[in-house]
Amino acid sequence: MSPTTIFRRNFHFLSLFYVLSFAASDELQTLLTIKSAFKESRTKVFDSWDSSNSICSFAGLTCDSNGFVKEIELSNQNLTGSIPFDSICKLPSLEKLSLGFNSLYGRVTEELSNCTELKYLDLGNNFFSGPFPEISSISGLVYLYANASGFSGIFPWNSLENLTNLAVLSLGDNPFDRTEFPAVIVKLTKLNWLYLSNCSIEGKIPEGIGNLVELINLELSMNYITGEIPAGITNLSKLWQLELYQNELSGKLPVGFGKLTSLEYFDASTNYLYGDLSEIRSLNQLVTLQLFENEFTGELPAELGEFNKLVNLSLYTNKLTGQLPEKLGSWAEFDFIDVSENYFTGQIPPEMCKRGTMTQLLMLQNNFTGRIPDTYANCATLTRFRVSKNSLSGPVPGGIWGLPNVEIIDIAFNNLEGPITTDVGRAKSLKQLSLANNRLSGELPSEISKAAGLVSIDLSDNQFSGEVPATIGELKHLNSLELHSNDFSGPIPDSLGSCDSITNINMAHNSLTGHIPADLGSLPTLNFLNLSRNQITGLIPGSLASLRLSLLDISNNHLWGPIPESLLIQAYNGSFDGNQDLCSEKIGHFQRCSQKSGMHRHLPALIFCFVAAFTVLLVSLVYLCYIKKKTKKRTLKEESWDVKSYHVLSITEDEVLDSIKQENLIGKGGCGDVYRVVLANGTVLAVKHIWHSESVDRKRIGSTTPILPGLGKKRLHEFEAEVRTLSSIRHVNVVKLYCSITSEDSSLLVYEYLPNGSLWDRLHTSKKLALDWDARYEIALGTRGYIAPEYGYTHKVNEKSDLYSFGVVLMELVTGKRPIEAEYGENKDIVDWVCSRLKTKESVLSIVDSTIPEVYKEDAIKVLKIGMMCTARVPALRPTMRSVVQMLEEAEPSSNKIAANDAPNPTYVVWNQKEQHLLGCILSSRTEKVMSTIHCLDTSHQAWTSLANRYSSQLRSRIAYLMHQLQSLSQGSNNCTDYLDIAKTLAGQLAAAGKAVGDQS
Repeated sequence: MSPTTIFRRNFHFLSLFYVLSFAASDELQTLLTIKSAFKESRTKVFDSWDSSNSICSFAGLTCDSNGFVKEIELSNQNLTGSIPFDSICKLPSLEKLSLGFNSLYGRVTEELSNCTELKYLDLGNNFFSGPFPEISSISGLVYLYANASGFSGIFPWNSLENLTNLAVLSLGDNPFDRTEFPAVIVKLTKLNWLYLSNCSIEGKIPEGIGNLVELINLELSMNYITGEIPAGITNLSKLWQLELYQNELSGKLPVGFGKLTSLEYFDASTNYLYGDLSEIRSLNQLVTLQLFENEFTGELPAELGEFNKLVNLSLYTNKLTGQLPEKLGSWAEFDFIDVSENYFTGQIPPEMCKRGTMTQLLMLQNNFTGRIPDTYANCATLTRFRVSKNSLSGPVPGGIWGLPNVEIIDIAFNNLEGPITTDVGRAKSLKQLSLANNRLSGELPSEISKAAGLVSIDLSDNQFSGEVPATIGELKHLNSLELHSNDFSGPIPDSLGSCDSITNINMAHNSLTGHIPADLGSLPTLNFLNLSRNQITGLIPGSLASLRLSLLDISNNHLWGPIPESLLIQAYNGSFDGNQDLCSEKIGHFQRCSQKSGMHRHLPALIFCFVAAFTVLLVSLVYLCYIKKKTKKRTLKEESWDVKSYHVLSITEDEVLDSIKQENLIGKGGCGDVYRVVLANGTVLAVKHIWHSESVDRKRIGSTTPILPGLGKKRLHEFEAEVRTLSSIRHVNVVKLYCSITSEDSSLLVYEYLPNGSLWDRLHTSKKLALDWDARYEIALGTRGYIAPEYGYTHKVNEKSDLYSFGVVLMELVTGKRPIEAEYGENKDIVDWVCSRLKTKESVLSIVDSTIPEVYKEDAIKVLKIGMMCTARVPALRPTMRSVVQMLEEAEPSSNKIAANDAPNPTYVVWNQKEQHLLGCILSSRTEKVMSTIHCLDTSHQAWTSLANRYSSQLRSRIAYLMHQLQSLSQGSNNCTDYLDIAKTLAGQLAAAGKAVGDQS
């Protein structure tokens, strides 16, 4: 070889070496720039990203054979910050960029399109804002994850047309602008995973969907899709999961749907589908079938009883008829059935708990007959047993009363017989016992007090007898006790006064004797007390006056003596009737109270004369005062006033009217002006003044903004009706309304005076006082019940608007800020401000009031999340108050919990269109916690099983599939770390599509 040739070869080698060296140097600088962009992240992943190390040794990076960066895998690394795409896309060999499940924010810029070699892009589960950029230049992309990341605006669907190699497209859970079903989708014929749930798609599913024959998973739920399920969908023979729930689909299941024999998970719930389910008979691989809240008719195919993989069946709220297959649920580890609100007949299938795994049996409101099968008495895994509103008969199997994990036993409105057995003492998880309207009999066993978790007991309209157990007061969590319309006898247990959580006691229509326990008057939350139609004797305890009851009924008993004056209010009219020996000086149809012995025979006449003289004197004084005031200029318009009292209080309208003046003004606002009024006897009141008309001159008492401008008589009557309703509220956390004083032009509402101020004062004004998180949490949770139940039926205030207001209060409690502040910006409020600060965990924590200790800030964030749900812009997406109360109870401060980590921690919640039941959550945080426990292949199955047990129905089915995928993986030459990376990728797919479904409340 000539020297020249050798020189040339060496020269080319050296040139290539220097090019590679310079390129490597450039990549190092690029990577250090990327590291700098994420400097606020709490992670150790960048510890190895140091200029002294080779870039191929940097954590999360993979290099190609030439030493250039090929992959960046930084998902689930607690990253925060904006992504520097201008730097990342300078890496010429980059094929994979995985940044999912972090706390990244800001916009995804147009520079992304410069990453032209990408085959795998994961930006899912972050906190971005703005639109998603055009990406048609990334033509080799195979995997695209951008779900649940806050993208908005119009997605550039047409840019997908060049991406003909796409196998996975996951864009769901983003608030895009509403758009017709993208036509480009049906051209991507290599797709095997399509996740477009909850991303504002409308219109019809095109017939061309049948072109996507490689599809394994198709999810289009929670959109605005209309029309019928297209016949083309029957071509998708590889389809494993089909999710179409919560849309506006109509029509029948298409002919040929039964050809989808690979289908394991099918959910088309909450639509307008109708027709029969005959096409389902061939889908014998089904694991989960959910078609609830539709209009399906006809009988359930008998073949369903032979499906040997089926574990979840939810068909509630349809019009289905006929019998359930006898062997339903007997083949697999059956978990859940809900066929409530249909027209099913026949008997309950007996073997659904054959494998000992069933958790929920829900068959409410059908026409089931026969006995409750004895097999369920041994179903120890059951948490909910609900068969109310059927025609079941015979005795209840004894073991059912004592199931160790059961939380709800609901067998009301049947023809069931027999006693509650002593087994009930073993039901340590029991919270709700609903047995009303049956033929149950016998004594209530004292062992019921050992079911210490009981919150609600309803035994009404049965044939129970004997005494109410004296130990009933041991049920410290008891909220409602309904025993009416039975044959209970003996005394009302004194221990009932120890049930500090109780709000409702109804023991009417029994044969109870003895006295009314005085300790009932000390129950702090009691709101409803009905002891009518018994044989109770003795005096009415004066302690009842301390209660704030919306209903008190002790009528038709054998009570005697005076009716306490403090109970003589309009709200209790009729509460004492039918007690012949009661007396009152103020209620006309009761006898007058007097000394029964030693009464002077002329005393009645003397009393009459005294009363007559006093009346004449009183009338004279009133007339003189009237004449005197006629000569003075009253601060309010001269007219007649109507006074309605709701609590006992010695007060005259003049005392109030003369105090409505500027020097007594203590508050102003959109709901009227508030004055501090001191009565002659020293009682201090707060009086709110509300004008009905714009025409009245208000300058005499200081200007005020009317909240009821131009009211007509009809609206005034509605206002008075609402005041009457609110006046009946008796709640420890609600200020007492003593009376209303109404005229043609204005109204005065007289409240008790709060010397320490209101919640507003405690949070926002110069009177601001320390309010620790426990106190704030109790205010949030105690607030339930401050609107009387009947108030919701007047439709004067919509529940969803109430929920929004309640959400604002929760935000005030968490942030300590006012609803309107200058710092929020023009036309912005606290809701806008909170939503604008959700970019990172740190910015979220900064929302919390600085006076709340660090240990409680995570608890405060849970309440803040609930406040955000309540203030959803779309009213239909707001939860019900029942769900809010449940979530607040789950958000109890962690210091009071036995095992805080055992409670679900939802981070993404959606609501059913019809009844707003809680559907579930994206499980990024939960998945991460579970994955962190997987140390090697041997423990993965156990960890995934643990995760599955925390959630129900639809999500469990997905976890089951992923468990199968994990188990089928061959570890081969991979080490444990490699295996975990594969498992985490599957976990990402799970959370991208995951949701947990609560059962029907």
